[in-house]
Amino acid sequence: MNKKELTEADIRTKFISPALLGPTGSKWNVMTQLREEFRFTRGRVIVRGKTVKRGEAKKVDYLLYYKPGIPIAVVEAKDNNYGVGDGMQQAVEYAEILDVPFAYSSNGDAFLEHDRTRTTGTVEREIPLHEFPSAEDLWARYRAAKGYTAAQEVVTTQDYYDDSSGKSPHYYQQIAINRTVEAIARGQKRILLVMATGTGKTYTAFQIIWRLWKSGAKKRILFLVDRNILADQTKINDFKPFGQAMTKITNRTADKAFEIYLSLYQAVTGTDEEQNIYKQFSPDFFDLVVVDECHRGSAAADAEWRKVLTYFSSATQIGMTATPKETEDVSNIDYFGEPIYTYSLRQGISDGFLAPYKVVRIGIDKDLEGWRPERGRTDKHGQVIEDREYNDSDYDRSLVLEKRTQLVAAKVTEFLRGTDRFAKTIVFCERH
Repeated sequence: MNKKELTEADIRTKFISPALLGPTGSKWNVMTQLREEFRFTRGRVIVRGKTVKRGEAKKVDYLLYYKPGIPIAVVEAKDNNYGVGDGMQQAVEYAEILDVPFAYSSNGDAFLEHDRTRTTGTVEREIPLHEFPSAEDLWARYRAAKGYTAAQEVVTTQDYYDDSSGKSPHYYQQIAINRTVEAIARGQKRILLVMATGTGKTYTAFQIIWRLWKSGAKKRILFLVDRNILADQTKINDFKPFGQAMTKITNRTADKAFEIYLSLYQAVTGTDEEQNIYKQFSPDFFDLVVVDECHRGSAAADAEWRKVLTYFSSATQIGMTATPKETEDVSNIDYFGEPIYTYSLRQGISDGFLAPYKVVRIGIDKDLEGWRPERGRTDKHGQVIEDREYNDSDYDRSLVLEKRTQLVAAKVTEFLRGTDRFAKTIVFCERH
């Protein structure tokens, strides 16, 4: 058999896969520790007129896991007409994207290893096929490089929640989850995650909380949101596996018999002291507080919501946002620190997990020209409307023009009818 005549697929089947598994097949578990030709992006959505197609997805030849959800190595294969290390550039690129410590390249003759945990000494080395390390070998090296204590290792290797449906985190969610769990295992108290709208922040938060809760690292957790529908959706969807251990704070009552608490900011705070329900809990009751959309108010030092975070200051606190706010008066980074991970709108579009957008400008006469009521005109409640010039900075704040709202809704519906009204759609409402 002439190796030079074999395809890359033949090289993988005949030389690389047997080397990974070892003579007894015990080095890596094919079912739980090895993915072959694994596509970790979807491919950019390309829209041309009415035609929609996807670009090429990023695909790694082999992705190796220490255990499900904890990837540890990528292997890029080439046919035997290439050198052993000719796939290394792509292997390292994919390892960086996937946040994986070890990268390998092979042409079926040997492996070239790149150890991303090392900054000095031997970073790359060639190893014979039969000496490819086992899962335990690579984990031992990674654990030593990280300097995990026994207690930290228990937390960082805690299983993900698996409902047997085949659902698993996307690569960027996995990175956010693993980095956050590791940071908390090491004792970090303030963590900021920046993830674009539509990339699954709630599911990411669920897996973080699940792993910390199951490992025993965190026992009582508060998940704060700013809209009631988010709390309800979270309870019946992503957080459903918590079952009877979970409750939603309602009717301004604090039942201390649960472990996972969902709450609106507004449900635990108020202008009067007796409305500050959070003070019914002792300051050390929660050991983890997760703040969804933390840019909306909790970042302001004088916000009511921020007082909740200050009250539970002994707890580890995770802020999650799509748009971190940095102004003279409001700062997410000042409170939570630099983001531990950022998955941007641009990256989501590039990967194909989010659809691209185009700006469509529609000029509404009342926006362009402003509006002034006739003297003495009343609203539908009989109240006299102040006689002055109104513009888009007033609309939907101090003044609602119902026909304008209906027109905007009609324009949105017109676009939805042109594609699929029931397809996943995100509508951003911007305040000027």
